[in-house]
Amino acid sequence: MSSGLALQSESEPSAIVACTVSRNVHRFDLLIEDMEAELGEGWGDLGFDEARAFLGQPEADELVFIALAITTDDEADVGMLGELIRTAKLRGTRVIIVADSVSPGTLHQLLKLGADDFLPYPLSDGALHDAVERIRKLAADAAAGTPSAEGPVTAKPTMGGKGAIFAVQNLAGGTGATTLAVNLAWELANIDKKKAPSVCLIDFDLQFGTVATYLDLPRREIVLEFLQEAETMDVDSFRQALVTYGDKLSVFTSPPEIVPLDIMSANELNAILDLAQQCFDIVIVEMPRTLVVWSEAVLNRADIFFATLELDLRSAQDAMRFIKALRAEDLPLEKIQYVMNRAPGGMDLTGKSRVKKLAESLSVEIKTLLPDGGKAVQEAGDNGQPLAEAARKNPLRKEIAKLALGLHQAMSADATAAK
Repeated sequence: MSSGLALQSESEPSAIVACTVSRNVHRFDLLIEDMEAELGEGWGDLGFDEARAFLGQPEADELVFIALAITTDDEADVGMLGELIRTAKLRGTRVIIVADSVSPGTLHQLLKLGADDFLPYPLSDGALHDAVERIRKLAADAAAGTPSAEGPVTAKPTMGGKGAIFAVQNLAGGTGATTLAVNLAWELANIDKKKAPSVCLIDFDLQFGTVATYLDLPRREIVLEFLQEAETMDVDSFRQALVTYGDKLSVFTSPPEIVPLDIMSANELNAILDLAQQCFDIVIVEMPRTLVVWSEAVLNRADIFFATLELDLRSAQDAMRFIKALRAEDLPLEKIQYVMNRAPGGMDLTGKSRVKKLAESLSVEIKTLLPDGGKAVQEAGDNGQPLAEAARKNPLRKEIAKLALGLHQAMSADATAAK
């Protein structure tokens, strides 16, 4: 589609350059009147399913914008609305949201997914005309190669270089890997009130990942497409696949359905990490319990690979097998930082002695000891909140905050040295 295409042409009055997309356009009679006044016969109307089919056809190449008209009845289908926005944006088609009594949260989510403008319904006089004029200007700027202030914004690293990558994997079930990943990401995103780093949390536990559950976030269908076709995606597409928690933490969730772990190749994984590093200062990766063909790629790219375990026999045995597997493949064991979850307290000398013996038997150093956060940890996960919001004074939260502070200071020092 030509980015400089006029929205109405006297020589081709029947050319369809815009469409309304809604469940029932007759609920938006003022929108119909304004579309006719602005475009004459140069617009059409589509239902949601029709729009999905049409946007995948060559006939949609001339489409300049769609007016996505929604009501409160459509809020339950926000995932489907997001897919429509993404498909339109991939074609270079602008999206105007026309919303009747839709909640601010839904509007914010749709705008984050790539919608270009928002108009409340009933439409005020000239509102659609002004929105169309803005689209004209964007199209003219794109044709002239002029940067637009309204275009997608790529985050600029605040600590220099590419984004740091921290991976988290449990060495035995229930050792707190997801709790660590979620809370570490949130602590880093809030580490500096004046100049906080941008943080992206990626859930690569493709079958049973619970990051979305821990933060009460929706899982996007686009994630499945990304896992298989990431090499063909760009930064804008990657941003549209993300959901946001608290306006500070961006999350790439696991897919809505269980998929094979080998659905993603190492090439696709590297493409996703490349996009994440372009957009964010810090990337935290939640790994699956199982070692897969792309685990090596994550380990090689990670700055630190956190491996969580507990003070029990199953963790010791699994850690030993994990270390043996990495040595057999000559992988960088020096990147592994072992995290003891539910570690013994300060007065538990017997427990501390057991931790020391475990480290010696594995020939590793266990630097990070996390206390038992108790029932508050489960309650925070069930309520979809990080510990910093649900139980700020919890001892586990305090230790994770210390870990985040140490990482941030080390990264800031590295960035300063690199200048």
